[in-house]
Amino acid sequence: MLAPHVRELVLERDEPFAFEAGQWVSLVLPAAGESVRRSYSIASEPDGTGRFEIAVTRVEGGPGSKYLHDATIGAELTVVGPQGFFTRSREQAAPTLFVGTGTGVAPLRSLLRDAIGAGEARPLWLLFGVRTEGDILYREELDALAARHPNVRVFYTLSRPHEGWAGRTGYVQTHVRELWAELVARGEGAPHAYVCGLHRMVGSVRDVLRKELGATRAQVHSERYD
Repeated sequence: MLAPHVRELVLERDEPFAFEAGQWVSLVLPAAGESVRRSYSIASEPDGTGRFEIAVTRVEGGPGSKYLHDATIGAELTVVGPQGFFTRSREQAAPTLFVGTGTGVAPLRSLLRDAIGAGEARPLWLLFGVRTEGDILYREELDALAARHPNVRVFYTLSRPHEGWAGRTGYVQTHVRELWAELVARGEGAPHAYVCGLHRMVGSVRDVLRKELGATRAQVHSERYD
């Protein structure tokens, strides 16, 4: 369990599974007496093996997420994919601001780890928003990456902080302006933003970047999961 309602699943097939960081797969699940298809972003980076990871939120009344949360080791699933264009050019290697909420951090984790593995030295910053501190997925790992790599920074913001929380608060869009301005001021090239989460958040962040901060269409990349 990554959080009270989020489960990490590791899937593996006998042959290598080729995908690009940031892509997603569809799972065909035998749930509720029929086959249902649910899509999940790949949370791990490509490593040339047949293994990959996903993060699944248990949805009340959702047959697909219930099946996956109840699944046991050794269960066999049909996977369709990979699919999607929420990918990042290694050759470009621009300073990057990743912005995600909830399980929207999954493809950002894939992109971040892939960039680190490629030895990128330009800034790789993650702004991650959740409701409460207990909802922060992959926290120990993300903090460790930031500690080991000077170009990696991770910022958490809580919309429902508990008393004593000393970090950022509010929605991610309230912090984008500050971090984007800092990336621009560093003068290491035009930054790019990768935004993933629910439709409303993605739209708000895109508006801040495009309409207020003057980012071009080519600098802003987004993926919605609702």
